[in-house]
Amino acid sequence: MKLLRVGTAGQERPALLDDEGTLRDLSGLVADVDGALLADEAALGRIRAAADSGELPALDGTGLRIGPPVARIGKIVCIGLNYHDHARETGAEPPAEPVIFFKAADTVVGPDDTVLVPRGSVKTDWEVELAVVIGRTARYLESAEEGLAHVAGYAVAHDVSEREFQIERGGTWDKGKNCETFNPLGPWLVTADEVGDPQDLSLRLWVNGELKQDGTTAEQIFPVGEVVRYVSHFMTLYPGDVINTGTPAGVAMGRPEPKPYLRAGDVVELEIAGLGRQRQEFQQA
Repeated sequence: MKLLRVGTAGQERPALLDDEGTLRDLSGLVADVDGALLADEAALGRIRAAADSGELPALDGTGLRIGPPVARIGKIVCIGLNYHDHARETGAEPPAEPVIFFKAADTVVGPDDTVLVPRGSVKTDWEVELAVVIGRTARYLESAEEGLAHVAGYAVAHDVSEREFQIERGGTWDKGKNCETFNPLGPWLVTADEVGDPQDLSLRLWVNGELKQDGTTAEQIFPVGEVVRYVSHFMTLYPGDVINTGTPAGVAMGRPEPKPYLRAGDVVELEIAGLGRQRQEFQQA
């Protein structure tokens, strides 16, 4: 299933995109798309049955904003340097264990919402990423297979980053990762059964129409199941939590000088095969 949330910011309602591309209203069936829903197999079963029967009312998507596909996200765990080609382009050694940092849940915006270049920023960068959405409480998992079994679904994430704040201003990476609007998410949460193998997905990103990133999750150093297993040994993952699993090669930081960092007026588009497409216009904060 492709689950999503539509409407003005803070007033989104749950919806489903059916196999024919018709937007269907779920608000008469469930309150929202959140951790509580993703952990409730019976409720998900009712959605599937209603979708199969054709009883869900259609929505007119004309002019309708698409919001983040998951409400009330508890935490966003991010994995750094998780692609072999990205590590090579930045001159970094592939990590022996996953690099973990966090993004605050309030960085999440809709897939086509405006993204703000922070005041004083000179190194705002792009990163297309596969986002993993947790569906079952995960703690001390023993195998990558168990990790995959705890995944509710997947989405497109844009891990926008300010490299000067992240690397040159001291302390942790978090200063360059948590500026407002720095995590567009969506358009859909695609359930794990529909995605299949998460290590066989193509990721692409364009800036002002020019292809910048063209990668595949097969390049991940630590695959999805292992990432979920590993993280579960350091913190409990709850339904509705999100893991951003890293970006492939092609970011501005990895390019020759002068590096083409983002400025107000730039347009970024990104997609992951089967998970949908985003488009953001960048403006000054």
